[in-house]
Formats: sequence, C-alpha cells, structure tokens
Amino acid sequence: VFLWQLSLGERGQLQAVYGFGTIPSVLFGRRELDPALAVLPAEVTVLTSMFLHGGWLHLGGNMLYLWVFGDNVEDSMGHFRFVVFYLLCGIVATLTHSFLAADSTVPLVGASGAISGVLGAYLVLHPKVRVLVLAFYRLPIHLPAYVVLGGWIVLQVINAYVSGQMPGGAGVAWWAHIGGFVAGMLLIGPMRRRAVPLFDRGRY
Repeated sequence: VFLWQLSLGERGQLQAVYGFGTIPSVLFGRRELDPALAVLPAEVTVLTSMFLHGGWLHLGGNMLYLWVFGDNVEDSMGHFRFVVFYLLCGIVATLTHSFLAADSTVPLVGASGAISGVLGAYLVLHPKVRVLVLAFYRLPIHLPAYVVLGGWIVLQVINAYVSGQMPGGAGVAWWAHIGGFVAGMLLIGPMRRRAVPLFDRGRY
C-alpha cells in the first residue's frame, strides 16, 4: 500500500490521505469532505486509514514493533484470530482519537494504533520476557517487557497531555496509541487459545 502511495506523486498522495484517512470531523458528520476526495464512506476509512503511512520512518518504526512483538501474539491465537484482533485494535485506536478530537480536520493515518494493541497484548502475555533495546540509541541492554512496554505506554500518556492534544490537532495521535494499547490488553484474554497462559505463568 505504501509503494502505491509513493507511485501517486505528491498531489496524489495528499488526495489519498484525505480520501482513505480518517478525518474525525467528517466521521461524525460535523464537516463534509470535498466530493472529489470522498472516495469512500467516512465509516470505512476507520479501516483503510491504518494501511496508509506518512513516510518511510513512520512505516519502518511501525514494522519494527510489529516484527519484534507480533509473532508471539499471533502464536497465542492463530493467524485468522490475529487478523481480527489486529483490526479491532486499530478500530478502537482510531475511534479513541476521533472521539477526543471530534472537530479535527486532520486525517489520521498509520498502523500505530493497531500495533499498539499488539504491544498491549504482549505485555499481558509475556511481561517477564527480556527484550533487547538500545539505551541512548547505542548501548544494547536486555530489559523485562513490563519495563519496556510499561514505560512506553506511560510515555504516550505524558506526551498526550504535554502536547495538548486532548482536543486534537496535527502531529502524533497519542490517544490512538493509548486506545489501541488498552484494547490489546483487554482483547488478548478472550481471543487467545485456552491453553495459552497469561502473565508468563509457568515460565519461571
């Protein structure tokens, strides 16, 4: 999808973001999108928005997190349920941001919300597993997942308030990250296979 975005050129990419991204004010009927850009019903963009990205760094960062944490979450529930889980987390993330930024005219795009759900699920499944991180971007150390992911979600909450994005605005959709993370924590229980334990029970 990202390669398709790049093939559209600068103007076409902007049109794609407005046509397939979620615009909260349009989603809730407070504003109308230019008919030339409204290629899909606003409700459908809640799904399509999570497959668009704003650049290589946006895409690469999301895929890195998905690569590190996604396989274990997928193993806990199987391929089909993982797809459903992923999409549900993305929907909850998008709606969380949209409800808190209902007047925003800025399109929301990216897989961050859905992948935040994967992080939330991983925290519930494997809080004790040690994750390799680069401290200060150069020093490799292993830290428990509850430290890495717990610190990550605390940072999202702090950023959400510091950036003043409670009413919405341009930039990072911190509340989408928070909504997706909470959704992942709640959904992993009922969606995992029954034999899969939570909180690393039986591992240590």
